[in-house]
Amino acid sequence: MPPMKSALFATKPIAQLLADADGSHAMKRSLGMMDLVALGIGGIIGSGIFVITGEAAAAHAGPAIIVSFLVAGLVAALAALCYSEMAAMIPISGSAYTYTYATMGELIAWIIGWDLILEYLVGAATVSVGWSGYVTTFFGQITGLSLPHEWIGAPVAWDAGKGALVWSGNYPNLPAVAITLFVTGVLILGVRESARLNVGIVFVKIAVLLAFIAAAAPFIRPEHWQPFVPPNDGGFGHFGYSGIFQGATVVFFAYIGFDAVSTAAQECREPQRDLPLGILISLAVSTVFYIAVAAVLTGVVSYKTLGVPNPIDVGIAATGFHWLQVVVDIGAIAGLTSVMLVLLLGQPRIFLAMAKDGLLPPWAARVHPRLGTPYVTTLITGVACAVMGGVLPIGILSDLTSIGTLFAFFLVCLGVMVLRRRLPDAERPFRLPFGAYLIPLLGAGSAAALMSAANPASLVRLFVWMAIGMAIYGLYGRRHSKLRNRSD
Repeated sequence: MPPMKSALFATKPIAQLLADADGSHAMKRSLGMMDLVALGIGGIIGSGIFVITGEAAAAHAGPAIIVSFLVAGLVAALAALCYSEMAAMIPISGSAYTYTYATMGELIAWIIGWDLILEYLVGAATVSVGWSGYVTTFFGQITGLSLPHEWIGAPVAWDAGKGALVWSGNYPNLPAVAITLFVTGVLILGVRESARLNVGIVFVKIAVLLAFIAAAAPFIRPEHWQPFVPPNDGGFGHFGYSGIFQGATVVFFAYIGFDAVSTAAQECREPQRDLPLGILISLAVSTVFYIAVAAVLTGVVSYKTLGVPNPIDVGIAATGFHWLQVVVDIGAIAGLTSVMLVLLLGQPRIFLAMAKDGLLPPWAARVHPRLGTPYVTTLITGVACAVMGGVLPIGILSDLTSIGTLFAFFLVCLGVMVLRRRLPDAERPFRLPFGAYLIPLLGAGSAAALMSAANPASLVRLFVWMAIGMAIYGLYGRRHSKLRNRSD
């Protein structure tokens, strides 16, 4: 048996990864390029526009939230280029986990896989809470009735003074739980059916955002952009230039959607061609919308009024087009639903990839014989997400998602450089422009810089999650690893 160290850091050959993907766990290849673009847009355009934009502007960046989105978009674009090279080269489920296994070895692959589980699970829970807020507002507008606050607020809250979670007296967030379980059911029925639903939702929310931009742009008052960068109030991330980067870190989780495109590789008909296009097109379209909406919103009203769960409604109220508020709420509800659909589609496929490698129990790799979906892990993911979205406040959830996303992007950028050195002559259907190292170095460095601007409490929570993951790896994954057993 090889030494422990070599086993932990042994890489899995790409040929073996591809062979395993064609084995008994193969899933239906039913997605085309437009399906992938729609998945990416569906996963990216959601709570970043409809929920987090206002919070980040009001608490961190002011009108310079426009720059925050530009910074986050550039960092995401660097990572997306690295993802595109990896996804075309290794077109199987698992996303950054699979890429890391092929470049940095089993231990690092486990770390990134465990991080991705957090990223998708908490991301979907975050969106479910935002969905609950918009549905509650829409329900009140249509019926004149209001749901009891005890059933739409988080049962726990973060007490900054105590540095701990405290009981708020509320019940679990009922709408958040309901939408999570509904989306879970749709995903179990089939990925093609889920993709068709997502395409329809994407068209709805793009139309709604275009309507908002067209209706609100004439009401822009340039004085609302002054000062464009509000002066820092003495604390890091509270306006000033540090606030721009804090804002970029807060909104970064919105870009998780293109990562989910790569998790659907085994269900793509022509992955080597369509995966890079799906990733890059969806990111470009979404970034343009983020910047445009942020510019219009902060131009129509003062950024100080945007620290609410439904900031676009605040902007619409200033225009007097009250009918548009109903339309936007419908778009927000549809948009947030599609984000949940994409995130809850990606999460079980990470479980599936890890289970096929023996790092998780065999039941996590089960695919339904008729539906062709990983139904066991989809159900487990959905229930876990429903619990988190029903219990935790949106601030904690969104911060955790952003830090997990940045960490995954950091490792993927490093992985591209490692693989270029290890296998310089391997076939790469998509190759990074400007050589092998410039974009990965910029991507890894910028992701690390945004991580350094994160809320310290979020970093602590990430380390706790990673400690739990390392315990599971030590007790189960390391002992059952198929790569280790093959080398015995």
